[in-house]
Amino acid sequence: MAVPTDRKYTKTHEWVLVDGDVATIGITDYAQNELGDITYVELPGVGDDLGQSDSFGIVESVKAASDIYMPVAGEVTEANGDTEDAPELLNSSPYQDAWLIRVKLSDAAQLDALMDADTYEKYLEEEGGH
Repeated sequence: MAVPTDRKYTKTHEWVLVDGDVATIGITDYAQNELGDITYVELPGVGDDLGQSDSFGIVESVKAASDIYMPVAGEVTEANGDTEDAPELLNSSPYQDAWLIRVKLSDAAQLDALMDADTYEKYLEEEGGH
């Protein structure tokens, strides 16, 4: 599984890609692979103010339902309706088309606590994810 080097990662398998003060958030390839065929996605509304580690949505698959957690605090500026309409996008394109939300960062310093791609890959190996 390729882990893009242009973003940060959480131990709960979310990724965040930052452009200025906007963070795009999604789930990792590892997460979608563990879930299996994704059948449903529930996302927050625009304007929702979420704290770091808050649950902001649900991803359901034929195997399980999983909460999705905020890697960083922020206000939701956009939710990707494509993933709600076609949840299988999370299986086919977790790092590109199937981003979940965009938020205006509340505290960019929170990014420092997240893993870079190399650290995340090592974490996956330790967790038995590869």
